Amino acid sequence: MTGSSASYQVVMPRLGLTMTEATLVEWRRQEGEWVEKGEPLFVLESDKSTLEIEAPASGVLHILIAAGERVPVNEPIALLAATPEAIAPPHVRSEAPPVRPPSPVAPPGLPIAPPSCGSRLTPASPKARKLARRLGLNLESVVGTGVRGMIVAADVERAAVLRPTTKASPVARRLAASAGLDLSAVAGTGPGKRIMREDVEQALSERMTVGPTPAGSLPLSGLRGVIAERLSASWRERPHVTLTTEADATELVSMRQQANAWLGEKVSYNAFLVAVVARALGEHPGMNIRLGTAGIERLAEINIGVAVDTGRGLLVPVVRDAPSLSLLQIHRRLSELVERALAGRSLPDDLTGGTFTITNLGMFEIDAFTPIINPPESAILGVGRILARPVVVERQIVVRDMMALSLSFDHRLIDGAPAARFLQRVRQLIERPLAIFL
Repeated sequence: MTGSSASYQVVMPRLGLTMTEATLVEWRRQEGEWVEKGEPLFVLESDKSTLEIEAPASGVLHILIAAGERVPVNEPIALLAATPEAIAPPHVRSEAPPVRPPSPVAPPGLPIAPPSCGSRLTPASPKARKLARRLGLNLESVVGTGVRGMIVAADVERAAVLRPTTKASPVARRLAASAGLDLSAVAGTGPGKRIMREDVEQALSERMTVGPTPAGSLPLSGLRGVIAERLSASWRERPHVTLTTEADATELVSMRQQANAWLGEKVSYNAFLVAVVARALGEHPGMNIRLGTAGIERLAEINIGVAVDTGRGLLVPVVRDAPSLSLLQIHRRLSELVERALAGRSLPDDLTGGTFTITNLGMFEIDAFTPIINPPESAILGVGRILARPVVVERQIVVRDMMALSLSFDHRLIDGAPAARFLQRVRQLIERPLAIFL
């Protein structure tokens, strides 16, 4: 953000070394509204995450870029002026339409207030503004009954009572908006009949069975577009080869049960798998490589990514320097990363720097599959469900907990035999998990 004595220029921030642009998802304040420093100002969606950005200064908001646009970093998106008159004619991208405040809609039985000018502050008492922010109410739709038409708290309360409301989670609202779905027609199954992401997905699924319509199309943009582009490039550029095997996970299941009881925490299987893969990569450095400008690069760090299914699409948080961490540290670090990813609050560094990825579909009762390499990495391990079934051990039929493993690798850089030896070592560590810590 840059500034002068009269106004400050808000720009699209750079939140990571690789970030070049982001989508301006939503403005949290209205055109012409007074904004306090530190208040939520707008929401951006980068290729990695969705973040709420706070106002770096106080002032009257003048929006330069409309919500929904893709904006390069450091490009001006708004002005914060000391007074409404301090706003100079903005330098706006020629293709961006001018942003106008929404037309006011008065509650039933009340006169319609005249539309406020985009560069003038809506007159309202501080108490009314605070109440409107808490209720999520646009002051431009409220008729003021105070002195000289000022909006007072009673006006806000009356408008809030008369306003039809639909309780829905932010993720559900974004998904419905992108699909053109009216939330008033969706039944909520969350607490207090709140509409959740699953309710919107169910409604969209039912609508699709009736027949496809233009409103039912989902745009291939934002994170979904990035995923499509990266995985398409990975499949085109890398000759994928996938090896599959089975591991007897009986001792791993037992060790996890003991660890949960000892630590007093439910350690995930993914945490054990990160520890297993980190150990195996340390013993097989030829798998911890990538193709650089000068040729094959052997990477000094072992950073394990774990694929996470989120409401926005597939994200891969990275556990950095995994071999140096204890099992409990891996579990806690991974839990924090997954929690932020699911909430759409991943930090830029959470999702970069991976050298190897694990994708686990066991919770969906999937056995073997062919995972696609996460570029610029050279290999990925797919993990299936743990299933108790009869197997032959020392010529006797016994019931064991079996796990399917699928290793996809870039055949330009890795030959079949080294990849097979690596997968064999992963299987051995799963079958004898105590070896991880020796």
